[in-house]
Amino acid sequence: MLNKFFSYFSHDIGIDLGTANTLVYVRGKGIVINEPSVVAVNQKTGQILAIGTDAKKMVGRTPAYITATRPLVQGVVSDFEVTEEMLRFFIKKVHQKTSAPFARPRIVIGIPSEITEVERRAVEDAAKNAGAREVYLVEEPMAAAIGVRLPIQEAIGSMIVDIGGGTTDIAVISLGGIVVSKNIRVAGDKFNEDIIRFVRDEYKLLLGERTAENIKIAIGSVYELAEPLEARARGRDLITGLPKEIILDDSEIRRALRHSITTIVNAVKTAVEETPPELIADIMQKGIVLVGGGGLLRGLDRLLQEETKIFVHIAEDPLTAVVRGTGIILEDLDSLKGVLVGIEREKSPII
Repeated sequence: MLNKFFSYFSHDIGIDLGTANTLVYVRGKGIVINEPSVVAVNQKTGQILAIGTDAKKMVGRTPAYITATRPLVQGVVSDFEVTEEMLRFFIKKVHQKTSAPFARPRIVIGIPSEITEVERRAVEDAAKNAGAREVYLVEEPMAAAIGVRLPIQEAIGSMIVDIGGGTTDIAVISLGGIVVSKNIRVAGDKFNEDIIRFVRDEYKLLLGERTAENIKIAIGSVYELAEPLEARARGRDLITGLPKEIILDDSEIRRALRHSITTIVNAVKTAVEETPPELIADIMQKGIVLVGGGGLLRGLDRLLQEETKIFVHIAEDPLTAVVRGTGIILEDLDSLKGVLVGIEREKSPII
């Protein structure tokens, strides 16, 4: 009876709790929130000033006593209290149009593969403290595979590469389970750091993180382009301390990203080498699916295809694959609860 009472007031939700962005899927409504995983905190008072999009606008623009930071680092909780407040904010935002003071939704959250039990428990506890009455965890590559409608419950091998903000997850899936899994802490954020380091070393110019990310999106690539691309980079000259502007081209960004891209390619090749022969035959027929924001880097699908000798294609709307997968699990929890990990599961279906 109590569960029915809470269900009446609550919208069950799926969350892609990413290092860079948090996406929220509401059962029956679709994706309703897509905001940066950034929280601005007043260090003098401990007060949270902004969360999400409003907080990201403050990055690099705040006085010393205000910090705009990400409470998740490389896909795992680094600041428990701030993560809890961020989740509470998003849960409240989902329910703000309802007269639901008792809103306590069931939540499915995507987590990186190969994280520790302590890290999993931190995510679960943060969600429960933020207002969830039940928390279900699913590994992000599994959620992404479900989100792009791969036949994960059949005796067929499927391979997915999820390049997010903090981590790259690589998984071979068959019969509802992950057969081979690789998780490396090289992804979109590392690409930004590579660009900042390259410009600092080559031009003695210090860039901000947002500027580096914009350059990556504008001209980032792993292959020589038919039409060269250029982008303006503005920052502080490390020699004079004065503002400075330079023009970067796509070839320089390729040089900056070379080591990180090689690390990702080698991890994918290692996963392929460890995959059983029968599953490799399936993957060769169906191809490797690339999801996540990092998968949009120009030419990365082509490079992976050349290195693995397996067709690689970018999923439709790769940025939302994980959260769409959590939504599908919410809609059909009984048949998909076998993909959930590390938590107590209630036998009754979502009402």
